[in-house]
Amino acid sequence: MRDGQTNAGAARGAKPDKPAPGGAGRPPRAPYATDPAKSRGRLHPEPESRSRGPFERDRDRIVHASAFRRLKGKTQVFVAHEGDHYRTRLSHSLEVAQIARAVARRLGLDDDLAEALGLAHDLGHPPFGHTGEDVLDACMERYQGFDHNAQTLRVLTKLEQRYPAFDGLNLTWETLEGVVKHNGPLIRYGATLQDLPIAIQEYNASHDLALDTWPGLEAQVAAHADDIAYNNHDIDDGLRASLFSLEELCEGAPMVGRVVEAVKRDYPGLSQDRVVAEAVRRLIGDWVDDLVSETERRLALAKPRSVEEVRNAGAPLVAFSDALREDEARLRRFLMQRMYRHWKVNRSRSHAKRLIRQLFELFLAEPELLPPHWQQGNDGAAGPKTARRVCDYIAGMTDDFCIEEHRRLFNAGR
Repeated sequence: MRDGQTNAGAARGAKPDKPAPGGAGRPPRAPYATDPAKSRGRLHPEPESRSRGPFERDRDRIVHASAFRRLKGKTQVFVAHEGDHYRTRLSHSLEVAQIARAVARRLGLDDDLAEALGLAHDLGHPPFGHTGEDVLDACMERYQGFDHNAQTLRVLTKLEQRYPAFDGLNLTWETLEGVVKHNGPLIRYGATLQDLPIAIQEYNASHDLALDTWPGLEAQVAAHADDIAYNNHDIDDGLRASLFSLEELCEGAPMVGRVVEAVKRDYPGLSQDRVVAEAVRRLIGDWVDDLVSETERRLALAKPRSVEEVRNAGAPLVAFSDALREDEARLRRFLMQRMYRHWKVNRSRSHAKRLIRQLFELFLAEPELLPPHWQQGNDGAAGPKTARRVCDYIAGMTDDFCIEEHRRLFNAGR
């Protein structure tokens, strides 16, 4: 759907949601912000809310979704049962949403939309983080693959089944656009619609998400809030797990070293736990300030007068500075070497690969082993519909449920 067109719901007479009034402390809405009063609406028509704007309703539906609750049992790096203090997908999503909302408010954007996107962005992740995604993609190679971003769209538009009139959560066009395109246009540099994951192709056929344009600024903010959250909180988790020392981190990532030294100067004799907590807090603030400053600089140059001009700007308008991107690259290299490829993490990753692959192969060969609900719509052993249903079932598992399901099927006698 392109600017100026009405969506399917609006065409059938749906009224838009009522925009919420501005709260205390909100800056004036910028002309390039996404305006809830001008939302392109929902695929299925619904009466407007008497008290909430459309993006507030989206946020609330995401929070009440069963897929959102399951994020508490899905990991970032560590397996969920390895410790109570490590980040899960749920805690990470809450952190992303908080950062996205704060940045959006400073820029005069719609912070409800930014928050909703932060909460939703990881709903399609399978158990065991990116390891689970890689294994499922390999298992689904003959069946159009697996992509966590496309799976998020599938969760939001099909797999959540809470409402009597439609599948999915029936979120607004702007929220779904932001979920799918938060990292930029999907159709560019020679890529076509047919090159995209099948879930995106199928949904786009009924609700065109303008896949060749940039998303609104709120989605761009949410994408960078994700970077801020996981980069800085992986520091905390890696130190808690003793995968590296604070001294090693400061040497490998000078940006962190500078902040840690400042904390120690300000608070001599402070325990390391508090030094780390204060350093992470300051780092997040530095990243947020840099993001706001660089984005304001880009907006001043581009001078967009509407969200449509943002979408057609030809380049992202939300970004970190070149200096911070260099610091980020050094931090990522350190974390890749000392955390994500640590031998203890590699062992967990290897175990996770075997669990998911064996479950997938068993369910694909014997789909009658699936719970009854997940047998619906299958087309027999090794069929493409069965493969997708098996993939959906496994992708929705928590880490611990995946481990237990494997135990039930492969180690029942123990």
